[in-house]
Formats: sequence, structure tokens, C-alpha cells
Amino acid sequence: MRHVLLALAALGLSACSTLGAGVSSDYYSLVRPKAVSVGDGSLVVTPQRPWNRERQLLFDSVRWVEDWTLNGPLLDGMTFVTGLKSGRYLIRQRRTEDRQVPKFRSDMSAPEITAMLESLYRVRGGAVDFRTLSLQPRQFLGTNGFQFDFEHLDSDELWRRGRAVGAVIDGELYLILFDAARSHYYGNAIGDFEAIVASARKRR
Repeated sequence: MRHVLLALAALGLSACSTLGAGVSSDYYSLVRPKAVSVGDGSLVVTPQRPWNRERQLLFDSVRWVEDWTLNGPLLDGMTFVTGLKSGRYLIRQRRTEDRQVPKFRSDMSAPEITAMLESLYRVRGGAVDFRTLSLQPRQFLGTNGFQFDFEHLDSDELWRRGRAVGAVIDGELYLILFDAARSHYYGNAIGDFEAIVASARKRR
């Protein structure tokens, strides 16, 4: 989801305001409704309808993060974090930058992971207001994980709402995050997100 992790580096994307599911271009490839590997290949999910996978970018992408969108990254998006190891970052950043997104640690609690996500939105996503709606335990990939619900106001003066479901498994972070414009787009695809979370499985 470019708005969250990749386009964090350029939240004011000039992408078209709507793609429509199934658009293919130099920047997007079609994800069909069937089992597909995401991120570093260690996670498999099954979407219920076509999505658009964003092309990995040379400088901003990391191999364990993958982004999808239905209608364009400014309107909605889903991010997959797969096998993020302790001591690694969700995004590439320069050590000389004043504001840093914390690195992931394998001993992080759910509140610490959600604080890391909040810093991601504030530092790289341009959020001027960020509100935690709820944080609760939830099973994910057959283990004890968490569900994080939030909303944020960005510099484009648009409120967005998000949900992240994740877990630390064998010291690595697995997480699926959905983020969309609060009016219409969140409600339009939250069911898709839940179906994808339910379908997720680790490759052995």
C-alpha cells in the first residue's frame, strides 16, 4: 500500500484518483482471485476479487513488504509485511534523517508494534493527527496476535481509517494492514481485508 509504506516516501502521489480493479500498467500488475504469494514469498493469501499489485520500487521497497490497491493508493490500499526480522526496518531510511521510524525488535509487545506503525504514519506518511481506536488480541496465522484499529488525518485534509492484524512468529513480524479513505472506501473493502486475513497461511 503505497500510501502507507512505499508511498510513505511520496504520499502526495500523482497516481490517478481511481484505477478500478484489474488495471495493469508499468506500475501495477493484476492480482487475480486465487492463492498468491506476497512479500518475500513466505505468506500466501487468497483475495476474493481482483486487486492491483504495486511495482516494487528500486530505492524505497524492501523485499518483505508488498502493497496492493483497488482504486489507487490515495484512496485505499493493503500492505503485507512478511517475515520482518529483528533489527530491520519497514522502510528504507537514512541514518542522517532527524526523524526516524523505529526498527522492529523480536521482543516487541503489541503496543510497541502499533507505536512503530504510528511513527511510520507520522514520520513518513505525513499524518498530522493519528488516533488509536482499539487494540485487542486476535488469532493470526494460528498464533496469538493482535488487531489494531486507527484513523488519521493527512496533509491533504482527508481522514483515513485503517486496521492491522499481525503477530510475531519465531521472532519475525507478519502483518496485514488495510488503510483507506474513511468515507466509502474503507467500508467498501474492509470485508475483502477480513477475507484475506482469514485466508492467510505461512509457507512451510
